[in-house]
Amino acid sequence: MKQFYKHNDKYYFIHRSIAISLFTDKEGIVDLEGVKIWRDGLPMVDHVLRNETHFLFVETIQDAEIVEEVQESEDTVSLEIEDSH
Repeated sequence: MKQFYKHNDKYYFIHRSIAISLFTDKEGIVDLEGVKIWRDGLPMVDHVLRNETHFLFVETIQDAEIVEEVQESEDTVSLEIEDSH
């Protein structure tokens, strides 16, 4: 089952999550060129999101329709999504 992520009313498939620290040099500068290389090298990844600790390499879900939403726990929601592609 794929992981989904919602950000600003858009849904994404998470293909890879990589710690920000792996892209940060000794001075604390983030190597955004390295992030772009990863984004472009991963199949179906069209966008990168960032949380407090990780870069999320994601695929945008276009024209998704939620057909069922199931509350699994307090922190987790599973979505069954029909892709209109």
